[in-house]
Amino acid sequence: MPPFESFKDAVSYYSVLGHETIHWTKHINRLDRDFGKKRFGDEGYAKEELVAEIGSCFLGADLNFEPELRPDHVAYIQNWLEVLKNDKKFIFSAASHAQKAVEYLHQLQPVN
Repeated sequence: MPPFESFKDAVSYYSVLGHETIHWTKHINRLDRDFGKKRFGDEGYAKEELVAEIGSCFLGADLNFEPELRPDHVAYIQNWLEVLKNDKKFIFSAASHAQKAVEYLHQLQPVN
C-alpha cells in the first residue's frame, strides 16, 4: 500500500486497502481462489477484480463507510461486463467468493 498521506482521505485509503486485502485472501494457503488468470486484463483477472471490489464494498459496509468510486473503475467495469456477458451467473459466484473472503478476514480478528 502507498503511504496513507498519498490518499485524499481516510475513506480512499481504506477502500483500496479493503480491495487489496480481499486479493490477499486468494492465496493457495488462504482461500485458494483461482480464476485462471494468465495475463493482465484477461477473464481470470476481471473475475478476481470483481470479487475484490465486491469484497471491498462488504468490508466498507461492515466498517460503516461508503467505498469510494475511483476513475479506474471505468476500465474495470468494461472487463466485468465482458465476464458477466459470458457467464450470466458469475455475479452470484463473485459475491459468494467475496463473502467468503470477508468472513475469512473476520476470523483473523481477535474476539472482544
